Amino acid sequence: MSGNESSGARPDRFADDPAFAVHEGGKLSVVPNRRIESVADLALTYTPGVARVSSAIAAEPGLARRFTWASRVVAVVSDGTAVLGLGDIGPAASLPVMEGKACLFAEFGGLNAVPIVLGTTDVDEIVDAVVAMAPSFGGINLEDISAPRCFEIEDRLRERLSIPVMHDDQHGTAIVVLAALRNAATVTGRRIGDLRVVVSGAGAAGVACTKILLEAGVGEIAVADSQGILHPGRELAGTKQWLVENTNPAGFAGSMVSALEGADVYLGVSGGSVPEAAIASMADDAIVFSLANPTPEVDPEMAARHAAVVATGRSDLPNQINNVLAFPGVFRGAIDAGATAITEEMKLAAADAIAGVVADELRPDHIVPSPLDRRVATAVAEAVAARAREQGVTV
Repeated sequence: MSGNESSGARPDRFADDPAFAVHEGGKLSVVPNRRIESVADLALTYTPGVARVSSAIAAEPGLARRFTWASRVVAVVSDGTAVLGLGDIGPAASLPVMEGKACLFAEFGGLNAVPIVLGTTDVDEIVDAVVAMAPSFGGINLEDISAPRCFEIEDRLRERLSIPVMHDDQHGTAIVVLAALRNAATVTGRRIGDLRVVVSGAGAAGVACTKILLEAGVGEIAVADSQGILHPGRELAGTKQWLVENTNPAGFAGSMVSALEGADVYLGVSGGSVPEAAIASMADDAIVFSLANPTPEVDPEMAARHAAVVATGRSDLPNQINNVLAFPGVFRGAIDAGATAITEEMKLAAADAIAGVVADELRPDHIVPSPLDRRVATAVAEAVAARAREQGVTV
């Protein structure tokens, strides 16, 4: 009998899962840039030397950008209500995801990031909390906040803060989807303005994807929720009413499946499943983006029987639509330029940059760069910073 068994110790039920080993003790730490090895170091790093710096910033607040870390650090903020495919699991359970996001900021964008999970789901309390902590940060990345609350939270923070704010579940997804669709259209010999798109999902990602595709000039878009295609005959409000007023010019009034007949593009950001007959009814050389994780709405092998280009959100399949292609470079570019906001034009520039990284390498199974492609964040950051300066949204 082993020592552990004889002493009654219980076996570690996480010991054989490598995911838990990676997360043991958390994935982040704060590492100082200055060492303290002498009294002189101590006096300059802290008191009395720090008082001179603080006094200068008090007299001229813009100096904080130069003499603190705030301009190079992003807050990754969540209330844990819409985490990955897990749903409303609460702030504590969402913290490993926010830590992971912070690791990606550092690895791909060269930015520090601090995960912050809030013990409230009240919109007013979330907005007030983020505004109160904002002086410590150069940008706010909202993460895994459920719709429709996420729309109001982002809008109100953008109004009250003069630093970049972006809800990544909306706009990171939308940026990468647009990049992928531009290249998929090229691969299939189409122009983006000629595409007819059906979006399955009217939540955060579905709304943002629809808006950016409209901005990019996609020809026709119809959006479906769990009750079918959004159309003027339905009683809707808020964001869904906006979708009714700005999409579906053909007036489809049936199910999402019926709208797919003859469509060029299926964009799934909702979960559920789509029957093979619906995918088979799409136009020749169809494009299928099935992004639910871990189980895509359209089985990829089945989709490949009928579509020319298939993309998912999975890392083990070709054409992964992954937000890491967008958010590190978007924030890096915005912060480098001293941008006071992330504009629609900056998002479009980010999508163009992502698409451009693989423009000379396009194949049906390679319409976006790998999430590990180190060229991406640099290209996105440069494009976003340039667009911010052109728009004059910089300090």
